[in-house]
Amino acid sequence: MSAKAFAASVLFAGTAAFASSALAAYPENPIRMIVGFSAGGTTDVVARILGKEMGDILGQPVVVENRPGAGSNIATEMVSRAKPDGYTLYMVAVTAAINQTLYKNLRFNLVDDFTPVALGVRVPNVLVVNPELPVKSVKELVEYAKANPGKLNFASSGSGTSIHMAGELFKQLTEIDAAHIPYKGSSPALTDLIGGQVQYMFDNMPSAWPHVESGKLRALAVTTEERTKTAPDLPTMQESGYPSFDVSSWFGVIAPKGTPDDIVNKLNAAIQTALAKPEVQARMAGLGAVPAKTTPAEFGTFIKSEVDSWAKVVKASGATVD
Repeated sequence: MSAKAFAASVLFAGTAAFASSALAAYPENPIRMIVGFSAGGTTDVVARILGKEMGDILGQPVVVENRPGAGSNIATEMVSRAKPDGYTLYMVAVTAAINQTLYKNLRFNLVDDFTPVALGVRVPNVLVVNPELPVKSVKELVEYAKANPGKLNFASSGSGTSIHMAGELFKQLTEIDAAHIPYKGSSPALTDLIGGQVQYMFDNMPSAWPHVESGKLRALAVTTEERTKTAPDLPTMQESGYPSFDVSSWFGVIAPKGTPDDIVNKLNAAIQTALAKPEVQARMAGLGAVPAKTTPAEFGTFIKSEVDSWAKVVKASGATVD
């Protein structure tokens, strides 16, 4: 072997050893988990539950930072520009997939500018109606809407949210005539739904279900492919006659593009270990959340499919924020 080749082999071996040592040491510092919404919401709660467990597993704290604004776009852009060293992560939600089409001038791309780590949990949505409405099934709601065109209003937690888009998808599939009434959050929307100012709504299970249990609202169906443990007797939208209706709020972890595969895999393993813990599953169940097990590649495929499917709904609805 020539002296030059020998030197190159020594350099390569040294570099590989350094990389291996760096991975073994990772993480050496606290990790930031950025959340694009205010504290107290479902995204924030999921991030804090998962972050606490990940920190215990990895041996360094995972610190949640809330950066709300512009429908989570401020936080998403910030993370897209962060150093890809595994110390800045993002708790991404379905909102980001919708925003990719809803906003026309984003300075990042959810598919191209991030490295997927793992899908964390999915939270079913539920179709609820004011109990004064004379319907007890999805079929009866559609029949009532078609017999009373233009007389139904559906609420959402805000224009462009997954709650709004679920309502738009329902309109497209059923061809009913109903007006969208956006609110600033689920709480005021549910208040008006209970009061009869609006007639129906798709909402996250955790916020709507207490009102169903109290009799203030009537649940017609859940929006996921499978029934939920929270309400095992409640049919799905697919069972109710709409086989393509599969909508849920979901939450997962992504990192800046270029984050090393070894670090991504270590983070993915920590997330899977955390989600397998019975106490974590119990806390997630309290949110109506169902843990999901994915590889980074599987989560990347899922994100792209969500961006593509919501793009169709957003474009058909004509919704825009810019």
